[in-house]
Amino acid sequence: MTIIRRLFILSWFLILLTGCAPAPNNSNTTVSTLPSPSPSPTASASPTSTETASNNDVTLPLLDALLTDEKFVARVKQNLKLSEQQIEDLKRVSGEAVARLRENNAEDLDDNGTDARTHAAEQLRTTLGDEKARALTTLANEYWSKGDTSEGSTDTVQMLKGPNAVPTDTRVVVNIPAFRMDLFKDGSLVKSYKVGIGYPEFPLPQGLRKAQQIIFNPTWTPPDSPWVAKMKNVTPGETVEAGDKDNPLGPIKIPIGLPSLIHGGKSPARIGKFASHGCVGLTTPQIKDFAVQLAQVSNTEQVPEKMATYLENKEKTQTIKLKQTVPVELRYETIVLEDGKLHIYKDVYAQDTNTEANLRSVLEAHGLKLEDLPQRTEILNALKDVKKETVFDIGSVAQKGYPAPVDLNTGTADKGRGSKARIKT
Repeated sequence: MTIIRRLFILSWFLILLTGCAPAPNNSNTTVSTLPSPSPSPTASASPTSTETASNNDVTLPLLDALLTDEKFVARVKQNLKLSEQQIEDLKRVSGEAVARLRENNAEDLDDNGTDARTHAAEQLRTTLGDEKARALTTLANEYWSKGDTSEGSTDTVQMLKGPNAVPTDTRVVVNIPAFRMDLFKDGSLVKSYKVGIGYPEFPLPQGLRKAQQIIFNPTWTPPDSPWVAKMKNVTPGETVEAGDKDNPLGPIKIPIGLPSLIHGGKSPARIGKFASHGCVGLTTPQIKDFAVQLAQVSNTEQVPEKMATYLENKEKTQTIKLKQTVPVELRYETIVLEDGKLHIYKDVYAQDTNTEANLRSVLEAHGLKLEDLPQRTEILNALKDVKKETVFDIGSVAQKGYPAPVDLNTGTADKGRGSKARIKT
């Protein structure tokens, strides 16, 4: 498949609705201060690996996205031996689900997607039968997490192992439940961003991707799906120009491998919430800043100057290839020891990650035991009911764990600095 064809697919496969409706503003961060525990020797990192694919069960809107990808459809036909009629039936039921989602404004709900996954499982069993429904769910989850891997890869870069692993190289780390994206240069955190993540119906995948180019003034081609027919001023197959109010991509997009992008165009109200369809969403000022920072860590020259020139001519799409490929690690960590503070985030995709076992794994990776923490009862209770984020101060392990945000860009007019911008007392 040619590069042009790949970019064409990315331009419509990833953003399935015109813009992303903001979710309710649940600013529920709490902080508890713990006495310093007794010093413990540093333990080796937990053997738990983050190299696994996302365990999100497929939703019908997610399946609707995948069924627009010719390679995925071909793989489904080959592996599951589905007929053309069965493929059409899948497109129909998944397209109808997306249409209902828009009609009911369901994206505004602060939900974890459990009901959507249950409904999808029932619908797939009705359409395909139990055996093929299970096989399709497995294939869809794998493809959504890894993208097309049919051509193989010679890359040696991998997901970092162990909880809260800190890069020693140059890479982007996105922690989905924290709504946070970090940019590292040679193991040093140089910039942090608050981001919008995929709706539970269109979850942001988990896995290792890579950024290789920055695309300015991206166009958008709406797919031939039932929900597009309900949109005003948009026709399937037409090219929606950059800058058009019906183009949800904003002025800049950074492909990170099917099925995801890092892109702008979001309002500040959507940052820190569900805001996209399988992508990392930023405001326009954020994506401009990130593009410059990404260029710098990848040793790509003259991007600020070129960006200013390119964005002046909104009708022309321009692409800058990064001099160095930058890995993008999409994580799902709801328990994070960060610079002496234990952060417990809401399990936004209902992955059952806020468990005592995971808590112990995080603590042990940094030489701590749950029994050493005087307020361990409060911590265990916090695992059961996290509204947005709960933070416990563990003073004796300052500077241990994952680093606090650096020069945090929250997407608002008042840009915070460091961890204090994130923690409300």
